[in-house]
Amino acid sequence: MLFTPFEIKETVDMFLRYRLDIRAITLGVSLLDCASPSGDECRRKIRDKLMRVAGRLVQTGRDIEMEYGIPIINKRIAVTPISIVAASCDESDFTPFARMLDEAAVDLGIDFLGGFSALVQKGFSRGDDRLVASLPDALSQTERVCASVNVAARKSGINMDAVRLMGGIIRQIAEKTAARDGIGCAKLVVFCNAPEDNPFMAGAFHGVGEAESCLNVGVSGPGVVKAALENLRGASFD
Repeated sequence: MLFTPFEIKETVDMFLRYRLDIRAITLGVSLLDCASPSGDECRRKIRDKLMRVAGRLVQTGRDIEMEYGIPIINKRIAVTPISIVAASCDESDFTPFARMLDEAAVDLGIDFLGGFSALVQKGFSRGDDRLVASLPDALSQTERVCASVNVAARKSGINMDAVRLMGGIIRQIAEKTAARDGIGCAKLVVFCNAPEDNPFMAGAFHGVGEAESCLNVGVSGPGVVKAALENLRGASFD
């Protein structure tokens, strides 16, 4: 017997009784091979790669949902920080990269795309400068693109110039998206000690030390906690 009756019941309980679901699947995609001196060419390479690597992500997720009866709430993509990929291009404004990523996200049918990001804990490169300056326009002109900036690390300390700069950037984003309740700020994370690779929105990005692509699966916990607490109704707080 492949599964015992107890294992089958336990699995059924997980999804029906404890409301377990897959909160998100996030496909990490390396864009290091998409760098180009031309902004147009770099964006074309990025879009082509995303379509090639992630073209079946949403459909595969739906197939798994249907086959196993497991809801997958969000399908998402994280890419190499754009400040790195676009650093060699000939453009001073990276907003066109954000718009291209947003269009690609719509075409792919994913919920969010993270990686409009910069890692500046020890200082700004030219690519970092251009990306951070583009954040207000980039996040006010897109719907599904998420951004992040790492401004401090335990080993290197705090980049106080970055902290000061990000304060102004956050205010600009809030002002540019004020008519939509400042939604642009909800798509931006300012980090301390960002991990090398992060699949969690809105601060998601694909680390430079990661493989060409990888899939991250996030399982939801709130439903399990709620079910466990409901089994203890009337119990003392401790």
